[in-house]
Amino acid sequence: MKKMALDVGDKTIGVAVSDPLLITAQGITTIQRVGIRKDTGKILDLIREHDCDTVVIGLPKKLDGTDSIQTEKVYEFKTMLENKLRSSAMGNVKLVYQDERFTTVMAEKVLIEADVRRSKRKKVIDKQAAVLILQSYLDSL
Repeated sequence: MKKMALDVGDKTIGVAVSDPLLITAQGITTIQRVGIRKDTGKILDLIREHDCDTVVIGLPKKLDGTDSIQTEKVYEFKTMLENKLRSSAMGNVKLVYQDERFTTVMAEKVLIEADVRRSKRKKVIDKQAAVLILQSYLDSL
């Protein structure tokens, strides 16, 4: 089964999915945040659509490894997603954290090297960060 990664931000959530052989990660969408309940509902739909058994959630720690304000928001998001999965008879989907320090910076560099315009980069940066989070997780398997 496939794996999914989320780059959870305040305004958007970048989403990436692995190939069935768990070799590569591809960005699939960027979700505009509406509210945590609706956002997690959209994630459930994507888990079903792409037949994923694991969701890798990027954990934004500070450089020294301690929690930040955004880290606390991601913990809250994971808790809500766990609850939705249980209530939707999808409790077998595994949720794991992956360190995401530097992924947005790396995503920006990749997009700049690909000669993507600044206005377009803003639209795809979170999706690209989710790709990097998932690829890092897949490489560790």
